[in-house]
Amino acid sequence: MNSFCFSHFKDGQNQTNNPKLYRPSSSPSLSSKKPRSGGLFSSLLCCLCRDQPEPAPVNNNAPLLVEENGTVSKIQVKPLLPPVKSKDSGKICVVIDLDETLVHSSFKPVNNADFIIPVEIDGTVHQVYVLKRPHVDEFLKRMGELFECVLFTASLAKYADPVSDLLDKWGAFRCRLFRESCVFHRGNYVKDLSRLGRDLNKVIIVDNSPASYIFHPDNAVPVASWFDDMSDTELLDLIPFFEKLSKVDNVYTVLKQQATPPS
Repeated sequence: MNSFCFSHFKDGQNQTNNPKLYRPSSSPSLSSKKPRSGGLFSSLLCCLCRDQPEPAPVNNNAPLLVEENGTVSKIQVKPLLPPVKSKDSGKICVVIDLDETLVHSSFKPVNNADFIIPVEIDGTVHQVYVLKRPHVDEFLKRMGELFECVLFTASLAKYADPVSDLLDKWGAFRCRLFRESCVFHRGNYVKDLSRLGRDLNKVIIVDNSPASYIFHPDNAVPVASWFDDMSDTELLDLIPFFEKLSKVDNVYTVLKQQATPPS
């Protein structure tokens, strides 16, 4: 399978007619959502991959070479993203996280789930109940108009890809990157923006987990983790900020200023 974009670059197309993807017909009771630990989700979703033994190296790092002077260098590897399309020429690339940023998912039935995703784990099919963060539709639609948007999640593709099929109605995501595109660093799956193949002066990451962008904190627009607060307006409130940010030539001129505390 092509690791270049995990063979899921759909050029704006949305495949919501997948027979394995369906909307719920009932409304089970809503349980209180808190950060989860252990269980099957720990191997499926990014939000549960903390504090686990380091896995076998995934196919994401270039081979390391030790020079004669003892320094370590990397062989040049193919970027994670394909070349910029003409319609996105000159646009800022915005990397957007999935879990607890755009949606919240659970194995437990939840009231008014937006999607129910069947996921096979160890030969057994489990239903994953997905809640959309309030205003995610308006957010993704506008972001897709303003930027070259990329979904980048530390979750597994078997879960995140069908969620994205249903979530991204407008084809905002030009490409989708999953766990195998992350770098496992000190117990966390880190999204190394330098491997995208884009000028870092024109790259932004939107994520609820600071550990995900620990390599590039100056490129981050942090968002609060979301679980089930239906009065949340964070995504809606961010749209005017991103509309202004889309016009800058260098994201650091704005993001570093935002991160600097007042004197």
